[in-house]
Amino acid sequence: MHLSTEKARRINALYAITDPNLISAEKLIASVEQVILGGAHVIQYRNKSASKTTQYDEANELSILCKQHKVCFIINDDPQLTKAVNADGVHVGKEDGKIADARKELGNQAIIGVSCYNQLENARRSITQGADYVAFGRFFPSKTKPDAVQADLQLLKEAAQQLSVPIVAIGGINRDNAQELIQCGASSVAVINDLFHNN
Repeated sequence: MHLSTEKARRINALYAITDPNLISAEKLIASVEQVILGGAHVIQYRNKSASKTTQYDEANELSILCKQHKVCFIINDDPQLTKAVNADGVHVGKEDGKIADARKELGNQAIIGVSCYNQLENARRSITQGADYVAFGRFFPSKTKPDAVQADLQLLKEAAQQLSVPIVAIGGINRDNAQELIQCGASSVAVINDLFHNN
């Protein structure tokens, strides 16, 4: 396993992902803090529509907040921003080379997660390239990404048996279906809409 045991434990339970369509900029920090107090172990900042200045300002505030609460802070798809705000790691898509580029930018201590959709072989390859955790999904109908590829519970079970890193399940997850994914082998469940839809 690429992660130390201590770091591997950080990718577990509730993994919250921000969405600018659900959280106003004015409420971002307060909303994320409420999610942390409610039990989130990981916060991922995702806002590709904002200016670079806004992204930096928001991510920096969230980085400080996460350190105060001792939760893991991940940036979506931007190693440079990850480094600039001293986040714990970055989450990247499936494109070849991204893992190596992120590792070169961030060093060995950074946590690097990779979206593997419904492809177990992609997850295996990502781990050999240095991924510290992998994400599969969507498992249920998703309001955030309704056209995302479908993953099934059998994939999750096989991944749990075969892979040596934490597994994150994503896509349409809420308080009613999260436990099923944990029982099938997910280390963590990533939630967006069910956490932030009232913000």
